[in-house]
Amino acid sequence: MVGESGSGKTTLGRSILRLAAPKSGEIWYQQQDLMQLSASQLQAIRKDLQIIFQDPYASLNPRITIGNAIIEPMKFHKLGGGKEKVVHLLEMVGLSADHFERFPHEFSGGQRQRICIARALALNPKFIVCDECVSSLDVSVQAQILNLLKDLQEQLKLSYLFISHDLSVMRFMSDRLMVMQQGKIVEEGETNSIFENPKTDYTKRLLEAIPNQKAIGKQ
Repeated sequence: MVGESGSGKTTLGRSILRLAAPKSGEIWYQQQDLMQLSASQLQAIRKDLQIIFQDPYASLNPRITIGNAIIEPMKFHKLGGGKEKVVHLLEMVGLSADHFERFPHEFSGGQRQRICIARALALNPKFIVCDECVSSLDVSVQAQILNLLKDLQEQLKLSYLFISHDLSVMRFMSDRLMVMQQGKIVEEGETNSIFENPKTDYTKRLLEAIPNQKAIGKQ
């Protein structure tokens, strides 16, 4: 999902996960309208639906180690695992067992985002909202995180709702593209088709604003 700042992308992503409370509409996931679920029913399904936030430091508790930050959601949902599973998750995202006892401030921005990805994977989700999850990172680090997300998607058969204002990132990450303007979807379709033949003036303006291609994705 792409659109300029303030277009409603993040609000929609959080509404899908019921982190924001929409006033109307329907949110369908596996033949269930999430808007109609009770609190207990919603809690049971939350482990399938996860989010990676824009600011990795703000989404981590600075007072607990990253190992405990990853274990916490597993304990809440009464899933097994413990330290052995956390170490496996850390290694999956390019970190190591030695990082288990460290605190968030001891890591770089890219490493912290890897930690947040590991935490999102801890519940074995099927669907992850990636909310501007590389926009706060340097371009070279962005490429590393995007490649990691693509590899994990293929390995774990994940579905992403990838939210960004950066069309060069979206072209690399997305099979289908939704363009949002002022809270409404104004264009939707296969990513390559929209890049090659945009239908709306708004999408055309977004595409015209793309700077020279940056070092995004596999080289």
